[in-house]
Amino acid sequence: MVDFKGSHYPKDVVLYAVFFYVRYVVSYRDLEEIVAERGVAVDHATLNRWVVKYSPLIACRAHRRKSATSSSWRMDETYIQVKGKWTCFYRAVDKFGKTLDFMLSEHRHEAAASAFFTRTIENNGWPEKVVIDKSGANLAGLQNLNWLLLLQGWFWLIEILQVKYLNNMLEQDHRYIKKLTRPMKGFKSFKAASATLDGIEVAHMIRKRQFPTSGQSAFQQFAALAA
Repeated sequence: MVDFKGSHYPKDVVLYAVFFYVRYVVSYRDLEEIVAERGVAVDHATLNRWVVKYSPLIACRAHRRKSATSSSWRMDETYIQVKGKWTCFYRAVDKFGKTLDFMLSEHRHEAAASAFFTRTIENNGWPEKVVIDKSGANLAGLQNLNWLLLLQGWFWLIEILQVKYLNNMLEQDHRYIKKLTRPMKGFKSFKAASATLDGIEVAHMIRKRQFPTSGQSAFQQFAALAA
């Protein structure tokens, strides 16, 4: 269970504010007005702290609770501006478009790609096939994993395909993330950017129906991840 001790506000109020920010195109000052209209007085700085603190915790639980995914993956990256510089946001979905994992990195190189693939495997198991672009760093990251399999005595390797049109699904999926982050006009810190993206991805997973719903609304599904 996500611990809300010390927030000085009811759990539902905190979750509502966090969900509203990561799901809709709204600024913190706009959100301050929205919650005030619902009888809750909280300043925009506090709302920012809630998103940064709770989004990663909910995302961690989302990885454990999402429905099963395919072993055929699509991996690509997009770019997020942090402190005036472009950072690399790695993302992966399965062949049906279901979110597998995501990771913000200050660099786009072999080590970062290897770290992302390792993390994605930890959360989803080993893939049979991975489609990537023409990036040499991404290719090297996957080849590192295949070498690991060989060293451990496995007789099968991950099939690697570098076919651009097969990744069109993921490139389209990037648009949802960009739609929400573009109006933010960049983040002031790497930590805030990573946390906010965690929340945005969870809200996107809910839109994709990656969690058992039992007739719950999108907000109720989001709140259930904190229970």
